[in-house]
Amino acid sequence: MKKPLSFLTGLVLLLANPAVAQKNRELTIAFGSCNKIDLPQPLWPVIARDKPQVWIWLGDNVYGDTNDMQVLKQKYDTQLVLPGYQQFRKDVPTIIGTWDDHDYGRNDAGKEYPFKKESQQLALDFLQEPKDSPRRRQEGIYAAYTYMAGTKKVKVILLDDRYHQDELRRGPDRAYLQNPTGDILGEAQWQWLQQQLTGSDADVHILGSGIQFLPQQHPYEKWANFPTARQRLLDLLISSQAKGVLLVSGDRHIGEMSKITLAGQTRPIYEITSSGLTHVDPRIVEEPNQYRVGPRVNQQHYGLLRFRQQGKKLLVTATLKGEGNKVFHSEEIEVK
Repeated sequence: MKKPLSFLTGLVLLLANPAVAQKNRELTIAFGSCNKIDLPQPLWPVIARDKPQVWIWLGDNVYGDTNDMQVLKQKYDTQLVLPGYQQFRKDVPTIIGTWDDHDYGRNDAGKEYPFKKESQQLALDFLQEPKDSPRRRQEGIYAAYTYMAGTKKVKVILLDDRYHQDELRRGPDRAYLQNPTGDILGEAQWQWLQQQLTGSDADVHILGSGIQFLPQQHPYEKWANFPTARQRLLDLLISSQAKGVLLVSGDRHIGEMSKITLAGQTRPIYEITSSGLTHVDPRIVEEPNQYRVGPRVNQQHYGLLRFRQQGKKLLVTATLKGEGNKVFHSEEIEVK
């Protein structure tokens, strides 16, 4: 398997051969989350048939749920040698990712988790991050990559929503309570994110997070539990004037798409949540989401973004798909 490309390395390699970039006017990125090693994993050959150039892990890539780093390592190692995933790694040129709580180490864990430094190295081993990568020396596994769709640049910005996350408590009904002044990213990551967005020459900016960005009404983990941090993010998307913003997330054991139009903006921002590679939320009860477009998906699925350049335009088809090439929902979006 090819190693994940760093932001600068990937950009240099892709721009080094403009003839190839011109010829390949499409880019396919697949993504998903919530993956247990002890459950069947039927989707790897299905995803591979869509021929993605990039696969993004969006968290809960394994279910570690431990303070024992040997246990966590064993679970990552088990995932790596599963035959279906081994073949997938051969079929897909580039695999990148971030984490959420279960692969970070413990359910709902944040900055207080005592083994986060050790866990970070295991996660980067799983993603085959080079030993000399700057990502191994920073606090958190956030990273950025750039790919090409024709002559258009698509930047993928993966956030770390665990390493610096402040405390989140539950109420008597077990619903998560808001932490009004709490933070998710930590100041160093905020400054890095601002640098990735402000003045960027990318035509599309995909922001990835383990937990959902936009939904506010459900009682589970989400950016909205940290309203100050969520508003800071939305304000940054406006002030940076970053083009073609798309959001992708996991965690929820459901799939859905959400849409919001920020103040002063003409084009909406879509969030595609894909969560349930091996298991989903079995409940049938409808869940409110004022931003949702399309259905709430309660079957195993993955997300797919197909970018294609048409003249000066860059279009993307965002899809939630399952076994048998089943399309649960699709949105056609002009991002540039």
